[in-house]
Amino acid sequence: MAESFRLTLAQLNPTTGALAENAARARAAWEQGRRAGADMVALPEMFLTGYQVQDLVLKPAFTADAMAHVDALARDCAQGPALGIGAPFAAHGHLYNAYYICQNGAVTARIFKHHLPNDGVFDEKRVYDSGPINGPYTVGPVRIGTPICEDAWFEDVAEALAETGAEILLVPNGSPYHRGKADLRLSHMVARVVETGLPLAYLNLVGGQDDQVFDGGSFVLNPGGELAMQAPVFDEALIHVDFTRTARGWRAENGARAVHPDDWEQDYRVMVEALRDYLRKSGFARVLLGLSGGIDSALVAAIAADAIGPANVRCVMLPSEYTSPASLEDAAAVARALGCPLDEVPIDGPRAAVTRALAPLFAGTEPDITEENIQSRLRGLILMALSNKFGEMLLTTGNKSEVAVGYATIYGDMAGGYNPIKDLYKTRVFETCRWRNANHRDWMQGPAGEVIPPRVIDKPPSAELREGQKDEDSLPPYPVLDAILEGLIDRDCAIADLVAEGFDRDIVQKVERLIRLSEYKRFQSAPGARLTPRAFWLDRRYPIVNRWRDPS
Repeated sequence: MAESFRLTLAQLNPTTGALAENAARARAAWEQGRRAGADMVALPEMFLTGYQVQDLVLKPAFTADAMAHVDALARDCAQGPALGIGAPFAAHGHLYNAYYICQNGAVTARIFKHHLPNDGVFDEKRVYDSGPINGPYTVGPVRIGTPICEDAWFEDVAEALAETGAEILLVPNGSPYHRGKADLRLSHMVARVVETGLPLAYLNLVGGQDDQVFDGGSFVLNPGGELAMQAPVFDEALIHVDFTRTARGWRAENGARAVHPDDWEQDYRVMVEALRDYLRKSGFARVLLGLSGGIDSALVAAIAADAIGPANVRCVMLPSEYTSPASLEDAAAVARALGCPLDEVPIDGPRAAVTRALAPLFAGTEPDITEENIQSRLRGLILMALSNKFGEMLLTTGNKSEVAVGYATIYGDMAGGYNPIKDLYKTRVFETCRWRNANHRDWMQGPAGEVIPPRVIDKPPSAELREGQKDEDSLPPYPVLDAILEGLIDRDCAIADLVAEGFDRDIVQKVERLIRLSEYKRFQSAPGARLTPRAFWLDRRYPIVNRWRDPS
């Protein structure tokens, strides 16, 4: 009878800092694996602490607490399968991103991450030491090599493991989503199995942490790059993978292969899951937002309803004399379609009071953007008062185009604790609304059908802070603006590069100037779901004071 080995992959969602809770979840997964006859139960990178912990791991008491939880897990999981779990390890002045192997009541192996990512949202060289390339460890009849996440993106670690006797590669990951990331991961892992001739199990986290969403999508490859199993994205899953020893080495038996949705669905799911976990892990059950009758707030309301249910989403309309009747009707239509409660708080009275208070100081000046921004800041004040009074997190609703060029009022419509659409350009906002109207999934808690009326999508965008105002009065048309922003921000183009692509130099220079002038606003803006490799926050870190000018 051929030798076999059952590996249970626990694609789960930890909570950063919740050591006892995460340990309990690991213990429960181990117990399920034990009942299923597993030889080993594996959890992802840094599962015990959650990921990313950033500077929290530099606190000695935190790291010591995490290590103590690993030791307790090893003792608790003595009678049954081996347990693999990610957690930090500190000793002799060094601190490592480590993967622990627990067997027979003790930690029998520790693997230290060798290649530390230091780009995008990652800054691991700042907090961890690079560990040596470890050899394989033995579990039952198999010698297993474990490149930790980034280690598997390079040839050397996997090749060293193969040369020192590894028979299966287990890759625990904390790999966050960005558009197109799944294909990139798969291509790197195929390269590793082709180079080593070994089967490979890729295990990823799921769940949201601040701006990042870990999208799961764990998979198993056989030598040659054949896909043996693929887990769903974004959902927790416990997958039992059976390996059999053949004349050519260990091979994984074929299992379920989940089909991953397209980019539009994945982006929307990320915005929903990011908000859902941000609220749940922060202790909030309800949200509120200013529902203006415009497309951005309508989309945020839909995302919030899908994340936590319409009854938990308070929509507030805050009209002024510049608010059109159509906007009032559209806001009501969105709230009605979603099933969210809608309150109305006119700002005419507070605005008149502020105008009277400032009149002596403003005497002799002409009305300008100052008066427009007072409206926005009054709305922010009222919404924050409701947030404080009722314990509802205020959501802000600026899209990436607005965040990029500062087309938002600091301490006004930028007020809030989270921004689900912060990394979504305006042109994608339009298409995302159309996608949501045409699609409904089981993971959405909001209603099916048309939840954002076509009139909201089709009307010209406006902040409605003065009579007849339209966004395009002060900005290029959004298709042009977004193409320029994508060049300047996502591709790091020079002005001359975009002019060579056919854009008007004056427009490009104007947009570049607006981006630069708005850095201080972004520095104070709410976090939001990361969808691209150049999201505002950790992906793109610019100085607020910056005297350099593009000479092109």
